[in-house]
Amino acid sequence: MLTKDLLEIISHGENSGVEFKRDDVRPEQLAKEIVALANHRGGMILLGVEDDGTISGVQRDNLETWIFDTVFGRYVHPMILPFYETVRIEPGKQVAVISFPEGTSKPYVLRNNDREEIYIRAGSTSRLATREQQARLFAAGGILHTELLPVPGTSFQSLDLTRIREYLTHIIHDPEIPDKDEDWIRRLTGLGMLTTVSGDRVVCTIAGIVLFGIHPRKYMRQAGIRLIIYESEEKTYQTFVDTVLDGPCTGRYITNEHGVRTLQDPGLIERFSEMIMPFISTGASTVNDEFRLTKDWQYPFEAIREVVINALCHRDWTRAVDVEVSRYSDRIEIISPGALPNSMTVEKMIAGQRSPRNPLIVEILRDYGYVESRGMGVRTKVIPLMKMNNNREPVFKATEDYLCTVLYRKSE
Repeated sequence: MLTKDLLEIISHGENSGVEFKRDDVRPEQLAKEIVALANHRGGMILLGVEDDGTISGVQRDNLETWIFDTVFGRYVHPMILPFYETVRIEPGKQVAVISFPEGTSKPYVLRNNDREEIYIRAGSTSRLATREQQARLFAAGGILHTELLPVPGTSFQSLDLTRIREYLTHIIHDPEIPDKDEDWIRRLTGLGMLTTVSGDRVVCTIAGIVLFGIHPRKYMRQAGIRLIIYESEEKTYQTFVDTVLDGPCTGRYITNEHGVRTLQDPGLIERFSEMIMPFISTGASTVNDEFRLTKDWQYPFEAIREVVINALCHRDWTRAVDVEVSRYSDRIEIISPGALPNSMTVEKMIAGQRSPRNPLIVEILRDYGYVESRGMGVRTKVIPLMKMNNNREPVFKATEDYLCTVLYRKSE
C-alpha cells in the first residue's frame, strides 16, 4: 500500500471496515476487532493510529510474529489468514496494516479465559452479537440450518397429512406409508418435518410448517407472500392490490390409476401464480391458428415464478417479514428477506454457483418440480428469458437485510 493511499484511508476515520488501534493494544482487544470485522465483511486494522486519526506509529518488537502467532493463533477461531504489511509514514514512523476479507466460516469467535464470544460490527464499533444475530451468523456459515428450528405452538396436527401422504406415495415413491400416529411422528421426525423439544414434546420445524403446514402464517407470520400492485412507477398509498397469501408451498394433488396427477388444492406458489397473472399480461386482439384469443405477456411468467420460488427457498427465516412482490407500472421487484448466505455474492449467483440456505426446503421443492433440477435457474432461465423479453437483464440488489430482484416490463 502506498503512503498516500494509507493517509487517505486514515483521513476518513474509522468505519464498518476500518479500525484504528494503538501499538500497545492487548491481544484479546485486537482479536475482538478482528472477529467483529470477519463476521461482517472483512476490513483492515491499522496499528499505530490513535482513535482520532493521529499517527503514533508502531514500536513493538517482532510485531508480525506477535500478530500471527499470538493474536490470530491463540485468540481468533476459526483460523483466518490475514495480509500483513507495514507502511512508512516518515523516517522512524510506520503503521502496520492488517487486512482480511469477509470470513467464510462464520461465526468467528474470540477465545479468551476459557470462553468463546461472538462479536459483530455496528458502524465503527464492535459489540457482542445478540441471540438472533448469532443465529444468522451460524446460518451464514452453514453450521445452523434455521429451517430445522422448532416452531412454537405447533404439533403433529399442524401438518396436512394428505399432502404429505401424496408426497411420499407419488412424488418420492416411498414403499412404506405410516398408518399410526406414532409411526407418522417417527417418520416425519426423520424427514426433518418434526422435532422434539423440552424432553418429549413434538413440534413442527420451520420446514415442516412452510412445506406442509395447515395455515402456516398462524404460527409463522413470515411464511406467506405479500403481493402489492401499484399503478405508478413509485410506491404510493394508493394500491390496486395489497394482500398476503397464506398456505403451504406445495400443492395437493390426486393421482388416478393411470398415474395422472390433478391439482386439488393449490399451494402458495400456485396461489401466487394465479393472482399475479392478470397484472403481467393482457388479452390480445388477435386470434391464433386455433381461433383462440392469445395473451400479450408484459413479463415472462417463468422468470417471475423462478425468482419467487428462489425467494421462498433461500430466504432467511429468522427475519419476521414475508417475501414481498411489488408490481409497478414499469417493473416487478421481488424481495427475499436476509443477506445472501454462505459467502454468496451476486456475481457468484449469476455465474451459477449454488449455496442453499435451506437445503431441505430446496430438495423437497425440487422433488415436486418447482425448483430447477440443477439449481441454476437464475443463469439458465431468468436472465435469458428477460433478455428475450426486452433485451434487458434483471437487476440484483443485495444488502445485509434482503436480496431484491428487479424485472423490467417489456417495452411497448
